[in-house]
Amino acid sequence: MSSVLQRRQQLLGDATLFYEDPIQIVKGDGVLLYDEKGKQYIDMYNNVPCVGHANPVVVEAMAKQMSTLNVHSRYLHEGILNYAERLLGLHHADLENIIFACTGTEASEIALMTARIATRGRGIICTDATYHGNSSEVIKMAIAASLGEPANAEFRAIPFPQKYRPLQQGLDEEALCELYLDKIRQAIADFEGNKIPFAGMFVCSIFANEGLPDIPGSFMAKATDIVHAAGGLMIADEVQAGFCRSGDFWGYETTDFKPDIVCMGKPMGNGLPLSAVAASADHVASFRKATRYFNTFASSPLQAAVGMAVLDEIQNRDLLRQSAAVGAYMRNALKRIQEDHPSMGDVRGCGLFTGIEWVTEDNQADREGAIAVTNKLKEKGFLLSNAGILKNVIKVRPPLVFEKKHADQFLEAFKEIVKDG
Repeated sequence: MSSVLQRRQQLLGDATLFYEDPIQIVKGDGVLLYDEKGKQYIDMYNNVPCVGHANPVVVEAMAKQMSTLNVHSRYLHEGILNYAERLLGLHHADLENIIFACTGTEASEIALMTARIATRGRGIICTDATYHGNSSEVIKMAIAASLGEPANAEFRAIPFPQKYRPLQQGLDEEALCELYLDKIRQAIADFEGNKIPFAGMFVCSIFANEGLPDIPGSFMAKATDIVHAAGGLMIADEVQAGFCRSGDFWGYETTDFKPDIVCMGKPMGNGLPLSAVAASADHVASFRKATRYFNTFASSPLQAAVGMAVLDEIQNRDLLRQSAAVGAYMRNALKRIQEDHPSMGDVRGCGLFTGIEWVTEDNQADREGAIAVTNKLKEKGFLLSNAGILKNVIKVRPPLVFEKKHADQFLEAFKEIVKDG
Protein backbone atom coordinates (compact mmCIF):
# COMPACT_ATOMS: atom_id res chain seq x y z
CA MET A 1 0.00 0.00 0.00
CA SER A 2 2.85 2.40 0.82
CA SER A 3 4.16 2.10 -2.73
CA VAL A 4 0.73 3.05 -4.12
CA LEU A 5 0.59 6.05 -1.79
CA GLN A 6 4.10 7.09 -2.80
CA ARG A 7 3.29 6.81 -6.51
CA ARG A 8 0.11 8.84 -5.99
CA GLN A 9 2.03 11.63 -4.31
CA GLN A 10 4.68 11.58 -7.02
CA LEU A 11 2.15 11.66 -9.86
CA LEU A 12 -0.77 13.64 -8.42
CA GLY A 13 0.89 15.82 -5.82
CA ASP A 14 -0.58 16.30 -2.37
CA ALA A 15 -4.17 15.38 -3.29
CA THR A 16 -6.62 14.89 -0.41
CA LEU A 17 -7.04 11.41 1.06
CA PHE A 18 -9.29 10.08 3.80
CA TYR A 19 -8.04 8.44 7.01
CA GLU A 20 -4.73 8.41 8.87
CA ASP A 21 -3.93 5.10 7.17
CA PRO A 22 -5.40 5.46 3.63
CA ILE A 23 -7.05 2.47 2.02
CA GLN A 24 -6.93 1.21 -1.54
CA ILE A 25 -10.39 0.29 -2.83
CA VAL A 26 -10.43 -2.22 -5.69
CA LYS A 27 -14.05 -3.43 -5.89
CA GLY A 28 -17.58 -2.33 -5.07
CA ASP A 29 -20.90 -4.15 -4.83
CA GLY A 30 -24.05 -2.43 -3.60
CA VAL A 31 -23.15 -0.77 -0.28
CA LEU A 32 -19.97 -2.83 0.03
CA LEU A 33 -16.41 -1.88 -0.86
CA TYR A 34 -13.31 -4.09 -0.79
CA ASP A 35 -9.64 -3.24 -0.46
CA GLU A 36 -6.74 -4.97 -2.21
CA LYS A 37 -6.46 -7.50 0.62
CA GLY A 38 -10.12 -8.45 0.37
CA LYS A 39 -11.26 -6.63 3.52
CA GLN A 40 -14.91 -5.64 3.30
CA TYR A 41 -16.24 -2.21 4.21
CA ILE A 42 -19.76 -0.82 4.36
CA ASP A 43 -19.82 2.46 2.44
CA MET A 44 -21.57 5.10 4.55
CA TYR A 45 -20.26 8.17 2.76
CA ASN A 46 -20.63 8.02 -0.99
CA ASN A 47 -23.81 9.39 -2.53
CA VAL A 48 -22.50 9.15 -6.10
CA PRO A 49 -23.36 5.41 -6.42
CA CYS A 50 -26.83 6.12 -5.03
CA VAL A 51 -28.33 2.87 -6.34
CA GLY A 52 -25.25 0.91 -5.35
CA HIS A 53 -21.71 0.31 -6.50
CA ALA A 54 -21.52 -1.69 -9.75
CA ASN A 55 -25.31 -1.71 -10.01
CA PRO A 56 -26.03 -4.34 -12.71
CA VAL A 57 -29.05 -2.49 -14.16
CA VAL A 58 -27.02 0.69 -14.60
CA VAL A 59 -24.00 -1.20 -15.94
CA GLU A 60 -26.17 -2.99 -18.49
CA ALA A 61 -27.78 0.26 -19.65
CA MET A 62 -24.37 1.90 -19.97
CA ALA A 63 -22.85 -0.98 -21.92
CA LYS A 64 -25.87 -1.36 -24.22
CA GLN A 65 -25.93 2.33 -25.11
CA MET A 66 -22.17 2.55 -25.64
CA SER A 67 -22.29 -0.48 -27.91
CA THR A 68 -25.01 1.24 -29.97
CA LEU A 69 -24.33 4.99 -30.08
CA ASN A 70 -22.97 7.91 -28.13
CA VAL A 71 -22.68 11.36 -29.73
CA HIS A 72 -22.83 15.00 -28.69
CA SER A 73 -26.05 17.00 -28.52
CA ARG A 74 -26.08 18.55 -31.98
CA TYR A 75 -27.98 15.63 -33.39
CA LEU A 76 -31.52 14.67 -32.54
CA HIS A 77 -31.91 11.79 -30.12
CA GLU A 78 -35.19 10.84 -28.46
CA GLY A 79 -33.52 9.22 -25.47
CA ILE A 80 -32.33 12.51 -23.97
CA LEU A 81 -35.79 14.03 -24.48
CA ASN A 82 -37.47 11.13 -22.69
CA TYR A 83 -35.02 11.51 -19.82
CA ALA A 84 -35.50 15.28 -19.61
CA GLU A 85 -39.27 14.86 -19.58
CA ARG A 86 -39.13 12.24 -16.83
CA LEU A 87 -36.72 14.25 -14.71
CA LEU A 88 -38.71 17.47 -15.00
CA GLY A 89 -41.84 15.54 -14.04
CA LEU A 90 -40.27 14.91 -10.64
CA HIS A 91 -39.89 18.65 -9.95
CA HIS A 92 -42.42 21.37 -9.18
CA ALA A 93 -44.36 22.61 -12.20
CA ASP A 94 -42.53 25.94 -12.64
CA LEU A 95 -39.33 24.11 -13.58
CA GLU A 96 -40.08 23.57 -17.25
CA ASN A 97 -36.77 23.21 -19.09
CA ILE A 98 -33.50 21.48 -18.39
CA ILE A 99 -29.84 22.01 -19.29
CA PHE A 100 -27.58 18.98 -19.04
CA ALA A 101 -23.92 19.06 -18.05
CA CYS A 102 -21.41 16.61 -16.55
CA THR A 103 -20.44 17.85 -13.09
CA GLY A 104 -21.91 19.67 -10.13
CA THR A 105 -19.46 22.51 -10.72
CA GLU A 106 -20.73 22.91 -14.27
CA ALA A 107 -24.32 22.88 -13.06
CA SER A 108 -23.52 25.56 -10.48
CA GLU A 109 -21.82 27.69 -13.13
CA ILE A 110 -24.87 27.39 -15.40
CA ALA A 111 -27.18 28.27 -12.52
CA LEU A 112 -25.17 31.39 -11.68
CA MET A 113 -25.20 32.52 -15.29
CA THR A 114 -28.92 31.79 -15.64
CA ALA A 115 -29.79 33.85 -12.55
CA ARG A 116 -27.63 36.75 -13.62
CA ILE A 117 -28.93 36.78 -17.18
CA ALA A 118 -32.57 36.54 -16.05
CA THR A 119 -32.29 39.31 -13.44
CA ARG A 120 -29.59 41.41 -15.10
CA GLY A 121 -28.04 41.43 -11.65
CA ARG A 122 -24.69 40.27 -10.29
CA GLY A 123 -24.93 40.07 -6.51
CA ILE A 124 -25.24 36.57 -5.04
CA ILE A 125 -25.91 35.62 -1.41
CA CYS A 126 -24.47 32.32 -0.11
CA THR A 127 -23.74 30.99 3.38
CA ASP A 128 -20.60 31.17 5.47
CA ALA A 129 -19.84 27.45 5.08
CA THR A 130 -20.94 26.90 1.52
CA TYR A 131 -19.45 24.83 -1.28
CA HIS A 132 -20.96 24.50 -4.74
CA GLY A 133 -17.97 23.60 -6.93
CA ASN A 134 -14.53 24.72 -7.96
CA SER A 135 -14.68 26.72 -11.19
CA SER A 136 -13.11 30.17 -11.04
CA GLU A 137 -16.52 31.83 -10.55
CA VAL A 138 -18.33 29.26 -8.40
CA ILE A 139 -15.39 28.94 -5.98
CA LYS A 140 -15.81 32.63 -5.14
CA MET A 141 -18.74 31.63 -2.95
CA ALA A 142 -16.53 29.33 -0.88
CA ILE A 143 -13.84 32.02 -0.72
CA ALA A 144 -16.39 34.57 0.48
CA ALA A 145 -17.53 32.05 3.09
CA SER A 146 -14.04 31.28 4.38
CA LEU A 147 -12.89 34.89 4.66
CA GLY A 148 -15.99 36.05 6.48
CA GLU A 149 -16.04 39.38 4.66
CA PRO A 150 -16.81 40.62 1.12
CA ALA A 151 -13.94 38.84 -0.61
CA ASN A 152 -15.54 39.72 -3.92
CA ALA A 153 -17.89 42.62 -4.59
CA GLU A 154 -20.49 40.31 -6.13
CA PHE A 155 -20.80 37.74 -3.30
CA ARG A 156 -21.99 38.03 0.30
CA ALA A 157 -21.77 35.13 2.78
CA ILE A 158 -24.34 35.10 5.59
CA PRO A 159 -24.47 32.83 8.67
CA PHE A 160 -26.30 29.63 7.82
CA PRO A 161 -29.51 29.07 9.81
CA GLN A 162 -29.17 26.62 12.68
CA LYS A 163 -30.61 25.84 16.09
CA TYR A 164 -27.68 24.00 17.69
CA ARG A 165 -25.18 26.87 17.69
CA PRO A 166 -27.50 29.83 17.07
CA LEU A 167 -26.47 33.41 16.43
CA GLN A 168 -28.13 34.34 19.71
CA GLN A 169 -29.09 32.13 22.64
CA GLY A 170 -32.47 32.30 24.35
CA LEU A 171 -34.64 33.12 21.34
CA ASP A 172 -37.72 31.13 20.42
CA GLU A 173 -37.71 29.46 17.03
CA GLU A 174 -39.55 32.22 15.16
CA ALA A 175 -37.39 34.97 16.62
CA LEU A 176 -34.26 33.03 15.73
CA CYS A 177 -35.55 32.49 12.19
CA GLU A 178 -36.13 36.24 11.89
CA LEU A 179 -32.61 36.95 13.09
CA TYR A 180 -31.17 34.84 10.27
CA LEU A 181 -33.58 36.39 7.75
CA ASP A 182 -32.29 39.81 8.76
CA LYS A 183 -28.85 38.74 7.54
CA ILE A 184 -30.36 38.25 4.07
CA ARG A 185 -31.99 41.67 4.20
CA GLN A 186 -28.69 43.23 5.28
CA ALA A 187 -26.81 41.56 2.41
CA ILE A 188 -29.37 42.81 -0.11
CA ALA A 189 -29.14 46.32 1.34
CA ASP A 190 -25.35 46.12 1.16
CA PHE A 191 -25.51 45.24 -2.54
CA GLU A 192 -27.87 48.14 -3.09
CA GLY A 193 -25.62 50.52 -1.17
CA ASN A 194 -22.68 49.50 -3.31
CA LYS A 195 -24.76 49.80 -6.51
CA ILE A 196 -24.47 46.09 -7.29
CA PRO A 197 -27.72 44.80 -8.84
CA PHE A 198 -29.04 41.79 -6.93
CA ALA A 199 -29.28 38.43 -8.74
CA GLY A 200 -30.27 35.95 -6.06
CA MET A 201 -29.40 33.49 -3.32
CA PHE A 202 -27.52 30.20 -3.88
CA VAL A 203 -27.90 27.52 -1.18
CA CYS A 204 -27.86 23.77 -0.70
CA SER A 205 -31.48 23.01 0.10
CA ILE A 206 -30.55 21.11 3.29
CA PHE A 207 -27.26 22.94 4.04
CA ALA A 208 -25.27 19.72 3.73
CA ASN A 209 -21.79 21.24 3.63
CA GLU A 210 -22.69 23.44 6.58
CA GLY A 211 -23.25 20.35 8.74
CA LEU A 212 -26.87 19.46 8.01
CA PRO A 213 -28.35 21.81 10.64
CA ASP A 214 -31.85 21.86 12.04
CA ILE A 215 -33.27 25.01 10.45
CA PRO A 216 -35.36 27.38 12.59
CA GLY A 217 -38.93 28.16 11.61
CA SER A 218 -39.96 28.56 7.98
CA PHE A 219 -36.59 30.01 7.05
CA MET A 220 -36.36 28.70 3.49
CA ALA A 221 -39.84 29.80 2.38
CA LYS A 222 -39.44 33.22 4.00
CA ALA A 223 -35.95 33.64 2.55
CA THR A 224 -37.38 32.90 -0.89
CA ASP A 225 -40.02 35.60 -0.41
CA ILE A 226 -37.36 38.14 0.61
CA VAL A 227 -35.18 37.25 -2.38
CA HIS A 228 -38.12 37.53 -4.78
CA ALA A 229 -39.23 40.86 -3.33
CA ALA A 230 -35.75 42.23 -4.04
CA GLY A 231 -35.90 41.03 -7.67
CA GLY A 232 -33.64 38.00 -7.20
CA LEU A 233 -33.96 34.29 -7.87
CA MET A 234 -33.60 31.38 -5.44
CA ILE A 235 -31.11 28.71 -6.54
CA ALA A 236 -31.30 25.31 -4.83
CA ASP A 237 -28.26 23.07 -4.97
CA GLU A 238 -29.59 19.50 -4.96
CA VAL A 239 -26.25 17.82 -5.74
CA GLN A 240 -26.13 16.28 -2.25
CA ALA A 241 -29.75 16.68 -1.23
CA GLY A 242 -31.57 15.35 -4.28
CA PHE A 243 -32.61 11.96 -5.64
CA CYS A 244 -34.28 10.77 -2.39
CA ARG A 245 -31.33 11.55 -0.14
CA SER A 246 -33.39 13.78 2.17
CA GLY A 247 -36.32 11.37 2.53
CA ASP A 248 -38.20 13.33 -0.13
CA PHE A 249 -37.20 13.24 -3.77
CA TRP A 250 -35.73 16.74 -3.45
CA GLY A 251 -34.25 18.55 -0.51
CA TYR A 252 -36.32 21.63 -1.30
CA GLU A 253 -39.41 19.52 -0.52
CA THR A 254 -37.92 18.62 2.86
CA THR A 255 -37.16 22.26 3.73
CA ASP A 256 -40.41 23.45 2.14
CA PHE A 257 -39.67 26.08 -0.50
CA LYS A 258 -39.95 26.44 -4.27
CA PRO A 259 -36.65 27.37 -5.92
CA ASP A 260 -36.49 29.16 -9.27
CA ILE A 261 -33.40 27.26 -10.41
CA VAL A 262 -32.26 23.80 -9.32
CA CYS A 263 -28.81 22.22 -9.71
CA MET A 264 -28.48 18.44 -9.82
CA GLY A 265 -25.40 16.23 -10.00
CA LYS A 266 -23.51 13.43 -8.22
CA PRO A 267 -26.12 10.65 -7.75
CA MET A 268 -28.01 11.06 -11.02
CA GLY A 269 -25.47 9.07 -13.06
CA ASN A 270 -24.44 6.57 -10.35
CA GLY A 271 -20.81 7.20 -11.29
CA LEU A 272 -21.22 8.37 -14.87
CA PRO A 273 -20.55 12.15 -15.04
CA LEU A 274 -24.05 13.62 -15.30
CA SER A 275 -25.49 16.86 -13.96
CA ALA A 276 -28.31 19.23 -14.84
CA VAL A 277 -29.97 22.54 -14.17
CA ALA A 278 -33.75 23.00 -14.23
CA ALA A 279 -35.52 26.37 -14.50
CA SER A 280 -38.49 28.01 -16.18
CA ALA A 281 -38.72 27.98 -19.96
CA ASP A 282 -38.19 31.76 -20.02
CA HIS A 283 -35.05 31.61 -17.90
CA VAL A 284 -33.56 28.78 -19.94
CA ALA A 285 -34.41 30.55 -23.20
CA SER A 286 -32.62 33.69 -21.98
CA PHE A 287 -29.60 31.64 -20.92
CA ARG A 288 -29.35 29.80 -24.22
CA LYS A 289 -29.75 32.99 -26.25
CA ALA A 290 -27.06 34.79 -24.27
CA THR A 291 -24.52 31.96 -24.11
CA ARG A 292 -25.21 29.47 -26.90
CA TYR A 293 -24.07 26.93 -24.29
CA PHE A 294 -22.57 23.70 -25.60
CA ASN A 295 -21.00 20.79 -23.70
CA THR A 296 -19.40 18.01 -25.74
CA PHE A 297 -20.26 15.23 -23.29
CA ALA A 298 -23.65 16.50 -22.07
CA SER A 299 -27.16 15.78 -23.36
CA SER A 300 -25.77 12.53 -24.71
CA PRO A 301 -27.56 9.23 -25.40
CA LEU A 302 -25.26 7.62 -22.84
CA GLN A 303 -26.24 10.07 -20.12
CA ALA A 304 -29.91 9.52 -20.93
CA ALA A 305 -29.65 5.74 -20.79
CA VAL A 306 -27.78 5.73 -17.49
CA GLY A 307 -29.95 8.45 -15.96
CA MET A 308 -33.07 6.50 -16.87
CA ALA A 309 -31.64 3.33 -15.35
CA VAL A 310 -30.95 5.16 -12.08
CA LEU A 311 -34.54 6.46 -11.95
CA ASP A 312 -35.81 2.95 -12.75
CA GLU A 313 -33.85 1.51 -9.83
CA ILE A 314 -35.06 4.23 -7.46
CA GLN A 315 -38.65 3.51 -8.45
CA ASN A 316 -38.52 -0.28 -8.76
CA ARG A 317 -36.67 -0.77 -5.48
CA ASP A 318 -38.80 1.78 -3.60
CA LEU A 319 -35.68 3.66 -2.51
CA LEU A 320 -37.53 6.86 -1.61
CA ARG A 321 -39.44 5.03 1.11
CA GLN A 322 -36.33 3.12 2.16
CA SER A 323 -34.29 6.31 2.48
CA ALA A 324 -36.83 7.87 4.83
CA ALA A 325 -37.46 4.71 6.87
CA VAL A 326 -33.89 3.47 7.32
CA GLY A 327 -32.57 6.97 7.97
CA ALA A 328 -35.17 7.62 10.68
CA TYR A 329 -34.49 4.20 12.23
CA MET A 330 -30.76 4.86 12.41
CA ARG A 331 -31.12 8.40 13.83
CA ASN A 332 -33.54 7.20 16.51
CA ALA A 333 -31.03 4.55 17.55
CA LEU A 334 -28.18 7.07 17.56
CA LYS A 335 -30.22 9.41 19.76
CA ARG A 336 -30.68 6.60 22.27
CA ILE A 337 -26.90 6.08 22.29
CA GLN A 338 -26.44 9.85 22.67
CA GLU A 339 -28.26 9.82 26.02
CA ASP A 340 -25.26 8.14 27.66
CA HIS A 341 -22.51 9.80 25.63
CA PRO A 342 -22.23 13.60 25.93
CA SER A 343 -19.50 13.68 23.27
CA MET A 344 -22.40 13.24 20.83
CA GLY A 345 -23.56 16.83 21.11
CA ASP A 346 -26.29 16.55 18.50
CA VAL A 347 -27.78 13.95 16.17
CA ARG A 348 -29.73 15.40 13.25
CA GLY A 349 -30.57 14.87 9.62
CA CYS A 350 -33.18 13.80 7.11
CA GLY A 351 -33.63 10.69 5.00
CA LEU A 352 -30.38 8.78 4.53
CA PHE A 353 -28.26 11.74 5.61
CA THR A 354 -27.25 12.09 9.24
CA GLY A 355 -24.87 14.39 11.07
CA ILE A 356 -23.42 13.57 14.49
CA GLU A 357 -21.90 16.65 16.09
CA TRP A 358 -18.87 15.66 18.16
CA VAL A 359 -18.08 17.92 21.11
CA THR A 360 -15.83 18.30 24.15
CA GLU A 361 -17.07 18.24 27.76
CA ASP A 362 -17.77 21.98 27.58
CA ASN A 363 -19.68 21.59 24.29
CA GLN A 364 -16.96 22.98 22.06
CA ALA A 365 -16.50 21.54 18.58
CA ASP A 366 -14.21 18.51 18.73
CA ARG A 367 -12.75 18.11 15.25
CA GLU A 368 -9.99 15.78 16.44
CA GLY A 369 -12.53 13.60 18.20
CA ALA A 370 -14.68 13.33 15.08
CA ILE A 371 -11.64 12.36 13.03
CA ALA A 372 -10.65 9.75 15.61
CA VAL A 373 -14.12 8.19 15.52
CA THR A 374 -14.12 7.96 11.71
CA ASN A 375 -10.71 6.29 11.77
CA LYS A 376 -11.85 3.77 14.39
CA LEU A 377 -14.97 3.03 12.36
CA LYS A 378 -12.83 2.51 9.28
CA GLU A 379 -10.83 -0.14 11.15
CA LYS A 380 -14.13 -1.86 11.99
CA GLY A 381 -15.19 -1.79 8.34
CA PHE A 382 -17.37 1.35 8.06
CA LEU A 383 -16.37 4.29 5.86
CA LEU A 384 -17.43 7.80 6.90
CA SER A 385 -15.83 11.22 7.19
CA ASN A 386 -16.05 14.47 9.14
CA ALA A 387 -17.60 17.66 7.76
CA GLY A 388 -19.44 20.83 8.73
CA ILE A 389 -18.27 24.39 9.26
CA LEU A 390 -16.14 23.31 12.26
CA LYS A 391 -15.24 19.89 10.75
CA ASN A 392 -16.59 18.15 13.85
CA VAL A 393 -19.72 16.61 12.32
CA ILE A 394 -19.52 12.91 11.49
CA LYS A 395 -21.15 12.67 8.08
CA VAL A 396 -23.30 9.59 7.50
CA ARG A 397 -24.43 9.45 3.87
CA PRO A 398 -24.58 5.89 2.49
CA PRO A 399 -25.89 4.81 -0.91
CA LEU A 400 -29.68 4.62 -1.06
CA VAL A 401 -29.53 0.82 -1.17
CA PHE A 402 -28.29 0.85 2.43
CA GLU A 403 -30.73 -1.32 4.41
CA LYS A 404 -31.76 -1.79 8.04
CA LYS A 405 -29.39 -4.75 8.38
CA HIS A 406 -26.49 -2.51 7.39
CA ALA A 407 -27.66 0.13 9.87
CA ASP A 408 -27.72 -2.48 12.63
CA GLN A 409 -24.15 -3.54 11.86
CA PHE A 410 -23.01 0.07 11.95
CA LEU A 411 -24.85 0.82 15.19
CA GLU A 412 -23.26 -2.15 16.91
CA ALA A 413 -19.77 -1.02 15.88
CA PHE A 414 -20.54 2.59 16.80
CA LYS A 415 -21.73 1.59 20.29
CA GLU A 416 -18.47 -0.32 20.86
CA ILE A 417 -16.40 2.69 19.85
CA VAL A 418 -18.19 5.23 22.04
CA LYS A 419 -18.22 2.79 24.97
CA ASP A 420 -14.44 2.37 24.71
CA GLY A 421 -13.98 6.14 24.46
